[in-house]
Amino acid sequence: MSATTAPAAVRADAPRPRLIRWLLRLHRPALLAWTGLVVLVSALLLSLAGPLGDAAAEGWRQYNACHHPMKCVYDQDAILRYKDWYNYATTGLDALPLVVAAWAGAALTGRELESGTARLAWAQSTSPARWLAVRLAVPAAAVTAGSSLLFWLHHLAWTAGRGRIDTAKSWADFGTFYANGPTVAGLALAGLAAGVLAGLLLRRTLPALVTGALATAGAWGLAAALMPHLWPAVTTVGGLDRGAPGNGIVVEEGLVTRTGAHLPLPHCVSDADCATAYAHAVGQFKTYHPYAHYWPLQLVTTALLLAVAGLLALGSFLVLRRLAGPRTEETPA
Repeated sequence: MSATTAPAAVRADAPRPRLIRWLLRLHRPALLAWTGLVVLVSALLLSLAGPLGDAAAEGWRQYNACHHPMKCVYDQDAILRYKDWYNYATTGLDALPLVVAAWAGAALTGRELESGTARLAWAQSTSPARWLAVRLAVPAAAVTAGSSLLFWLHHLAWTAGRGRIDTAKSWADFGTFYANGPTVAGLALAGLAAGVLAGLLLRRTLPALVTGALATAGAWGLAAALMPHLWPAVTTVGGLDRGAPGNGIVVEEGLVTRTGAHLPLPHCVSDADCATAYAHAVGQFKTYHPYAHYWPLQLVTTALLLAVAGLLALGSFLVLRRLAGPRTEETPA
């Protein structure tokens, strides 16, 4: 063996770094922060399902049993405490996908492409496709596990307060709906894919952070706009004085004419305008989703978000192929 070939042979025989272990070591602070966040929010949600919820329910029981409101003695602090901490927990869960997207764009891909470490890894031991696959799969597993646990605990806390706490949020409340089911996990995965794609496209940390978060917010807006139309809704009809019955997520509401036609609710600027608009109306209608549609809406919205995540991940591989160029050989990790 010649002196010129020996170093190459040594390099070929040397053990190559394991991608997953290296990725976990590189992003250990983010993993520890994610774990701490999941533990902290889980503890808060368990408290809402237990002591905080029980105290608020007892406070409402005392208030409702009082026949003289001016002389009532009830635990108002417990009611307000439950309301505040429930809002904090719900807002935190709703913000998780944006945080995941910002981190994925800034740290997972954008920073490595900006600093050149990604190209160094491609040149030495790892194919670009495998490099990207690990950066999608490993965080996706952590995000899925953490967000799934949190939405289950949030649903547990919400269920514990339903019917016992008068100020408990409705299932149709925007923030509660998205924190209360698998949609938050689907949105977090879409945020991960959006951040990765933003990092590959922009190859700079701060622009990728902002773009990933904005793209995730756009995916959330798309899901919110399409969600009421992803499952057949229920339509009820009522009189002009009482309106159509039914509570839930309203898709459409308006007037019923003598011919049975449905018209949108008029926007009156004066009593005369209202009298003219309602002249041919005999009742009101409401098209809405009742509570029985909760899980169908959750599942179809989650499926939509997972499809968006898949398309964004596919786009990431296509961008990476253009960025790194074709490789004839793929070196195993």
